[in-house]
Amino acid sequence: MKVVHFLVASIFLALASSLASASDPSPLQDFCVAINDTKNAVFVNGKFCKDPKLATPNDFFFSGLSNPRNTENQVGSTVTPVNVAQIPGLNTLGISLARIDFAPYGGLNPPHTHPRATEILVVQEGTLYVGFVTSNPENKLFTKVLNKGDVFVFPVGLIHFQFNIGKTKAVAIAALSSQNPGVITIANAVFGSNPAINPDVLSKAFQLDQNVVKSLQKKFWWDNN
Repeated sequence: MKVVHFLVASIFLALASSLASASDPSPLQDFCVAINDTKNAVFVNGKFCKDPKLATPNDFFFSGLSNPRNTENQVGSTVTPVNVAQIPGLNTLGISLARIDFAPYGGLNPPHTHPRATEILVVQEGTLYVGFVTSNPENKLFTKVLNKGDVFVFPVGLIHFQFNIGKTKAVAIAALSSQNPGVITIANAVFGSNPAINPDVLSKAFQLDQNVVKSLQKKFWWDNN
């Protein structure tokens, strides 16, 4: 009977670990070029697959990541994503990129999370102050000042940020462990949700006066992608 219980427990743990996997599933074919047309397509992991015989080199190509982006916005940064939406051939391959441009001193990629990906970031130009916060109950802050050529990792799902502390513009390239990592900008999600979260909830959660909460909810919330 003990052997049976052990086997049952082992199977349960194996199933639980597979369900809790934080990375994208491995592809079962060479590639699965994403298409929106459902005719003669197979639905795989959120996208339909193009017939492999109809795939072209352009399905695996993106141009323009070397181009600077305008950072004249509220946070002084702009993210150029290169995920499955830009390269259909990334579908099921579990990887993507992003370029982040920062305005001179003060350019900020605000606190945010990627629910489906770990991020590894390399600074191409400038000086960035970066960091992430661990989960409850510790909420420990890990920070580092990065210069050109430096690399930093942000674990999957944790709140993180990048801030330009240099006098010149900064540029970084991020690689993410998902073809569609997703992004949740904390301020936008909390104070800019649609419809708005009840001010009573936010007032108590952040220990703020309701008038402060309502003022924050009236602000224009941005998307720096």
